[in-house]
Amino acid sequence: MNKTFWNLLLVSPAMLGMSAIVSATAIAQEAPTASETTEAAKSQPSELTVTESIKIPETLTLNTSVSPVEQLAAIPKLEPAAEVTTTVTPLEIGSASQISENFPQISPIQATPEKLAQVPANQVQMGGPILPASPSAQSNSQKAQSSNAMGQVTSVSQLSDVQPTDWAFQALQSLVERYGCIAGYPDGTFRGNRALTRYEFAAGLNACLDQVSRLIATATANFVTKEDLAILQRLQEEFAAELATLRGRVDALEARTTELEANQFSTTTKLAGEAIFAISDTYQGDISLNNKDNNDDDPTETNLGYRVRLNLLTSFTGRDLLKTRLQARNVAEYQKNTAAGTNMARLAFDGESGNTFTLDELYYRFPAGRATVFIGPTGLNLDTITPVITPFNSSGTGSVSRFGQRNPNVYRGADGAGIGINYDLSKSARATIAYLAANSDAPDPSDGRGLFTGSYSALAQLAFSLGDKFDVGLTYTHKYYRSGAVTVSGGTGSSLANRPFGNVATSSDDFGIQVNFKPSKSFNLGGWFGYTRATQERGGDDKATILNGAITLAFPDLGRRGNLLGFIVGVPPKVTSSDGAEDDATSLHVEGFYRLQVTDFISITPAVYMITNPEHNEDNDTIWVGVLRTTFSF
Repeated sequence: MNKTFWNLLLVSPAMLGMSAIVSATAIAQEAPTASETTEAAKSQPSELTVTESIKIPETLTLNTSVSPVEQLAAIPKLEPAAEVTTTVTPLEIGSASQISENFPQISPIQATPEKLAQVPANQVQMGGPILPASPSAQSNSQKAQSSNAMGQVTSVSQLSDVQPTDWAFQALQSLVERYGCIAGYPDGTFRGNRALTRYEFAAGLNACLDQVSRLIATATANFVTKEDLAILQRLQEEFAAELATLRGRVDALEARTTELEANQFSTTTKLAGEAIFAISDTYQGDISLNNKDNNDDDPTETNLGYRVRLNLLTSFTGRDLLKTRLQARNVAEYQKNTAAGTNMARLAFDGESGNTFTLDELYYRFPAGRATVFIGPTGLNLDTITPVITPFNSSGTGSVSRFGQRNPNVYRGADGAGIGINYDLSKSARATIAYLAANSDAPDPSDGRGLFTGSYSALAQLAFSLGDKFDVGLTYTHKYYRSGAVTVSGGTGSSLANRPFGNVATSSDDFGIQVNFKPSKSFNLGGWFGYTRATQERGGDDKATILNGAITLAFPDLGRRGNLLGFIVGVPPKVTSSDGAEDDATSLHVEGFYRLQVTDFISITPAVYMITNPEHNEDNDTIWVGVLRTTFSF
């Protein structure tokens, strides 16, 4: 045999020993699957493939000055690091140049702690000496680093931008020290204040799940100890009574819920109601109304009336509303044709329905982009569609007088059936348009009645909110009243202000401005001014100008949350100029009330208001009206 063949024989035992060590290391790191082994065997049946993690000596020096047997005896015995069972494929001996090609010379690294800390991230550490990765692995690692790839950390102190004062420091420390599943960036930062990408979340979650699974599988985890289990068992025993009580309560709630679901009225409809009990009376001195003298200081008797409203509130989408209201009432009407002799003394909730429930309101409201649409066949009012700039608009919890609720000439008119749209121009501005026909005319097909030829009201308004301190509304309403149903001022003010040309067809153009200033949560200052230009439509073309206005003071939550102290001072609608008759004097409406919120569902409101020069006639003495209103909400 030639010298090369002897040299190969000398090398073979060393190579076989190294193969055993390498195989043990590779198996400890990651055992290949059966399929992978089969594929490798098929592709290279007689070659030994060395991966990047193989550890071999730097050079093999052959001594040819002694015999081969002596050299074989001088080779040290190779012992594996652990007991490993491995199968080595027989090598097909080739030339020395072939061996050199298959086994590149690699210098070992002494794995001291100081040098381990200096090992780059692209080198592999799987027990024993550390070998540089292959060129392809290095290029991949560099790409990962260039894309902010994250690396595993073993201590939170390795993250330069995480301080013990950070609110999440303890959580990070626990994850690192207990589970070892926190990764940082190559520059030693964690970047805890930066938004997390889905890839980064998946990588971190996968690392934690792998670590937890490994701890459970190897039974080396210390996160669930016998002591922990004992504590849990003791807590369970100590709170057994409480747990049983809670279990019983949950069972009871489930039973009640099942019963309610089985017997509920509707899955889409709720019932909301309001009931008013009202004691009222009037007092007045000498008064000359309806062309007759009345010298009785107290022409009315103390009376007790009521009003009940049942509202069925239905929603099909969660954003829409179908409202159906049933109403029954019998409340004294202090108006022109009664003992009071004037509309100026009317209550906000007066009326009579023969002690029977009637369909008082029916409409549907739904969103359409930035708009809210109202449409209804009966009971749809202008103040329902339009934002009313006043804290006293509610007849059940606001002003007790009809005039004190809102600007009567722009918000009261022929209404009941039609359509309205609120459009949000911005967060602080809203535009409203509405067209409503009178309840009595809309369903009537007779000539001069119906939806468009009977009495109607058409409204346009711009409402602005300047923060939460100031609200203002600019309103225009055009109204038409057919003959026999004329109430230009909405049943308030003087008789002449309601029918400036008698009970003949009349139209009006009404302009109003409403404001409410809220310097604090406990005080509101507001009011309104209304200007009306009325025109006679039958039997002439006379014109009349009607004015009204008021100042309002509100003190919300005075004495208790939900309470309201209110004052109203104003001039009811008055004919200031006309081609016919005019009002001579000026009446003044002064009202004060205090709503006491007894509970969340009950309020009691004592109130008193007076009207000077009733009917704008200085010959009439002041009328006083006293009211005690109790409102039940449910």
